[in-house]
Parts: sequence; structure tokens; C-alpha cells
Amino acid sequence: MNKLPKRGEIWLLDWSPARGSEQAGFRPALIIQTDAANSNAGYPNTIVLAVSTKGKPVPFHVAIKPNRRNGLTDASFIKCEQLLTVAKERLVRKLGSVEDGELQQINRAVRLVLDVG
Repeated sequence: MNKLPKRGEIWLLDWSPARGSEQAGFRPALIIQTDAANSNAGYPNTIVLAVSTKGKPVPFHVAIKPNRRNGLTDASFIKCEQLLTVAKERLVRKLGSVEDGELQQINRAVRLVLDVG
């Protein structure tokens, strides 16, 4: 299976084993790392944002409606404060991708969370 994720794609990840309050089991995540880093064969990890059906109307949770393009089945939130580096081995399968406008919202929320320009 090709596990070459691209920025803006939503993948099903195997989050187990989890520690503390980390997510566990099979759950979606949004790839946020650059395509240049994702395609680097010498780097086995990627950076993701957690996707959850539970979120709050706060500036760092971006609401996403399910559709054919993103492959989600429920209304979800991209949790931009849950920025994680994971091994590409955790990638199970690609579900879809977010739209350009959604990715721009996510970019703004990540900048807000990290306090960078």
C-alpha cells in the first residue's frame, strides 16, 4: 500500500497504543506536514492534526461537514491544538481531503495556536 500522505488529506490512523488522555483505536487525522517532508524517504514520520466528532466553537477547532471529498461520515472538528508527529506506519488508509478554503481556515487556526505570524 502506498503510504505517501499529502498535506490536506484525511487518513485513518491506528492511534494505539495510547498514553494518558491520548486518542486510541482507529481514528481520522488530517495531514498538515508539507509534501516535501512527506515524500522524503529518509523521514519516517508525518505531522497530523486530530479529527474528532467532539469539538467546541473555539478559534482553534475548525468544523468540517462530511462529504464525498473528505470521506468523513459525521460532522467533525479539526482540532488544531492537537498537533502530533506520528510514524507513517500508523497510517491505515486515505479517507479523502479537505477543500482549499477549509485548509486556509486550518492554517489560520494552527498559526493562532502556535502564536506564529
